Amino acid sequence: MSVDKIISGNLDREMAEPVVRLAETIRAQHGPESLAILVYGSCLRGTPPTDSLIDYYVLTETTRAISGNPLSRALCRLVPPNVYYTEDTIGDVTYRAKHAALTLDAFRGKVAETTSNPYFWARFAQPVAMAYCRDETARQEVIAALETAVRTMFAKISPLSGDDAETAILWERGLSATYASELRSEGPGRAQQRVDADRDYYEAVTQAIRTGDVNRASSLTAEQDWARVRRNGKLLSIARLLKAAFTFRGGADYLAWKISRHSGQPVDLTHWQRRHPILAALTLLPKLLKSGAVK
Repeated sequence: MSVDKIISGNLDREMAEPVVRLAETIRAQHGPESLAILVYGSCLRGTPPTDSLIDYYVLTETTRAISGNPLSRALCRLVPPNVYYTEDTIGDVTYRAKHAALTLDAFRGKVAETTSNPYFWARFAQPVAMAYCRDETARQEVIAALETAVRTMFAKISPLSGDDAETAILWERGLSATYASELRSEGPGRAQQRVDADRDYYEAVTQAIRTGDVNRASSLTAEQDWARVRRNGKLLSIARLLKAAFTFRGGADYLAWKISRHSGQPVDLTHWQRRHPILAALTLLPKLLKSGAVK
């Protein structure tokens, strides 16, 4: 099976009703220029939507659909994506989500092999579902971009393990390398858990690329200076954290919750830190780095 067919099959996977309902709430926030809403993360790996924030990506035609604020739109172009918080009550249960937004054109550029930073192509080389799509044209454009992300990831991480490495080793080492390029709190074994959760998917795309690309003009591997990627990636992570403080209501508490959840180390916020999330991020970061909660 080809890579695009594998991706298409994943996009159509069944999702819990709250995941679909929240996607509709998010789509309404961004209006008719919303092209597609993708779902990724732990809710696709079996985590109940009540136990975590549901992760979405909104792909739009223009930045006008992302924000009515000119500064916010400019920041999205400079350091994409913009991140927002949404919640909805279904029955007696409140479901919460964070959704990132950027234009489809920007997304295509960020998953291309010419982009060294893995923030986008590493996320979207992993299984993704589609909660909303405006039309078939948009669907095919999204599938093409996701296929680019898979091929970029494969090309970038292959030199870490060798072209003929076992699938699990290839993707575990690759994911670990991409985690190190962000201020992430994943502990040892997280990459293996991710691969184990979707082993069939990784086996399928690896086989499709290795057997189907023999006659492709481009190489299956790409040079990547991972030391430089790690340094630059952490700086980009800091910039995204600071920018998110303007758009992500409850962002300081969310970051503290996510770090504690992944690292097992409690992060207690003061009232002042909640009121001043940008300054709080600057004051907390050295402590989190020193404690190992963020690496």
